Order: sequence, then structure tokens, then C-alpha cells
Amino acid sequence: MDSLTQIVLGAAIGEVVLGKKIGNKAMLYGAIAGTIPDLDIVSSFFTDTVTALRYHRGFTHSIVFSILFAPLMAWLVTRYEPYKNFRNWSWLFFWAFVTHPILDAHTTWGTQLFWPLDIRLAFKSIFVIDPLYTVPFLVFLILAMVQNRTSEKRSYYNRMGLIISTSYLALTLLLKLVSYQKFENALDNQQIEYTEVSTKPAPFNTVLWTANVNTPTSFLIGYYSFFDSQPISFQAYPKNHEFLGELIHNKKVQEMIHISQGWFTITKKNGDLYYNDLRFGLLSMKPDAENFVFQYKMEVDANKEVTFVEVPKDTLDGKKLVAELWQRVKGN
Repeated sequence: MDSLTQIVLGAAIGEVVLGKKIGNKAMLYGAIAGTIPDLDIVSSFFTDTVTALRYHRGFTHSIVFSILFAPLMAWLVTRYEPYKNFRNWSWLFFWAFVTHPILDAHTTWGTQLFWPLDIRLAFKSIFVIDPLYTVPFLVFLILAMVQNRTSEKRSYYNRMGLIISTSYLALTLLLKLVSYQKFENALDNQQIEYTEVSTKPAPFNTVLWTANVNTPTSFLIGYYSFFDSQPISFQAYPKNHEFLGELIHNKKVQEMIHISQGWFTITKKNGDLYYNDLRFGLLSMKPDAENFVFQYKMEVDANKEVTFVEVPKDTLDGKKLVAELWQRVKGN
């Protein structure tokens, strides 16, 4: 999830653990702890694209990290904070650390919660920025913050923020199930042969959902809004995996395929190959759009070593997508 959401969640967790003991300081430390797992992004400045993607939401988003670093952070804080209870500080950091990846596990990218096991947990039920999750949570957190640390209202507001946000998260799983069934029914009605369907919410909401469908020669992408009145339609994107040729055996290429879980297409532009990660969709809802959210140019040197360079995103595409989403959410 986005940084603000993780700050709010961490602050609320800090309040649960130590709010009555140290007041708003608990929220402050919880908020800081809630952002620490995302420091893994620093790896992108020192490694190649593929390695950075492999590390993203890896070790720092695991239970192992939470167990190892919670007491370390508690030890550091008790060196200078008046409140010296090592056990309580450890609990604050542990729960702030571990709830971060649990929340991230509901997004499309997911987390390696059980690192070092090579398992990426991704429920794909919520977009990384969802105002319906964050805004009510933030409001209740602020209401709690302005209360006296021993006030019952403070505990009540913080508890309500956690209950409402968690309930919404549970609702997204139910909405995902319903939308999945809608996509399956549409595929069956249109007699489309497929091997796998992966669904996720469109950006910023859980009313409009999108599906990636795996067929023998192409991937299909379709959209479904709970306000739809017309059948779901699907747009085909040829896999073009044969474009890779012998590069399919390259170590970096295999790593990218593993990272994208096989959901990728290859396109050619001016003689160059581009790797498109389909898990995150496109920056346009128009038919035949090819501006994928995550597209990488494959640069091959004389030794057949492959480097993946992410194609910069056009901010205008993002603005157009928001307008298109608003129209599509209202139904087809």
C-alpha cells in the first residue's frame, strides 16, 4: 500500500500497544515502524532492475524480519526514551512491522511474508491506493490523537478505525469473489477456452474489476463494474513469447518470467524487444492500447547478456486513465 496508508496503520497499531503508556509518542513510533519495511526500495539504486524487483517486498516484508528487528529497534529506543519497558517496545515494533506486509499481501504485487520460502502472497483484492480504506482510517486516527491518552474516547476512535478498515479489507475479498464468478460466467457464455483467470481491482476503487485471462496464444483483458448492464468484453493481447528466441534461456529473462508469474507479453518496436508485465494492466482502457503500466526495454549486449530498462511513464497517460476509470466505473 502507499506510504500514507502504512503510516496510518502503523500509528494505530502503536496506539493499541503503548498509547495509554506514552500517548502520541506511541503513534509516532508506530508510524515510523510502519514505513521501515518499504526501505527495501533503496536496493533499486544499487542493483539492476531484475534484482531490485526480486528484493522488493521480500525480506523486509517477512515475519522473519519482524521477529529479528523488533527487539533491535526496541533496544535502540530504550537507550534514550524515558519509558524503558523493552518488552512493550518490542511488541510495538513487531506488530507495526508485521501488519505492514499483511496489508501489502492484499495488493497485486503481494509480499514474501514467509521469506526465505519463495512464496509471494498476493490476494489482489485492493489497489495500492484506495481512499475508501485510508480516509476513514485517517479520520478516526486524528480523532483519537486529539484525546487525552487515558480517555476512553481515544481507545474507541482508534479501535473504530481499525475495525472499519479491516472490515473494508474483508469486503474487498468478497467483492473479488463475486467479480471472479462474473468473469468466469462471461468466458463460459462466450465459449472462450482458457487455463487461468487472475482478477484485481482497477485503480483507486473496488467497484470496477479487471481480469487477465490465459489462453493458448494470447492473454485476454476484461473489465467488470458492479454497475454494468452489458456483457463483459475481452481484448486479446498476443503473447509473442517466440520473439524471445534463444533469450528465453537467459538467466535474467527467466527471473523476470518468474517475477511476473508468467503473465507477460513481448512486443517489438523499431527492432527492439519490450517485456510487458500484465499483472498491473495498462495506462489506458481503450481497445488495442499498449501502454502497459510496467514495460521494460530489453537491451542485449554482445555477450547476449540482457538488461531490463523500465520505460518511463507519461503523466498525461495517468490523467487520462483516471478520467476513463471514472466513466467505466459507472457501468458499460
